[in-house]
Amino acid sequence: MRPDLERLGRFDEHRVRQRLRDSFSERYTSVIVADGAFAGCVTVRPADDGLWLEHFYLAPGLQGRGVGPAVLRALVARGEAPGAVVRLNVLQGSAARRLYERHGFTVEGRDPIDIYMVRRPAVTRAHTPSSA
Repeated sequence: MRPDLERLGRFDEHRVRQRLRDSFSERYTSVIVADGAFAGCVTVRPADDGLWLEHFYLAPGLQGRGVGPAVLRALVARGEAPGAVVRLNVLQGSAARRLYERHGFTVEGRDPIDIYMVRRPAVTRAHTPSSA
């Protein structure tokens, strides 16, 4: 995340740490383990109309190796059970945006730093036989 923040001229070590401290929730944060070792973490907390996905951090050496998509698929599947909307924000220009788009997230809004994305659950339609 640091390279993206530096690219945007927004990296401030104190501010980044404070943001994490202010919004960290042990209750909703999961540790990601790959091949028996610590690989990262992700927070999925309840929101008014669904879930908010945040602090999705993956060790740089594991990026591009399928770990992120596997974690995201599991999170989305877990969230869809009750028909939840899942929201997140990603830094402008971040490669992570493509990952989220591949998993059904669409842009809901943006500001100079972040792109706000949403994934709405698939609508299940009852099949009605046509009359002949």
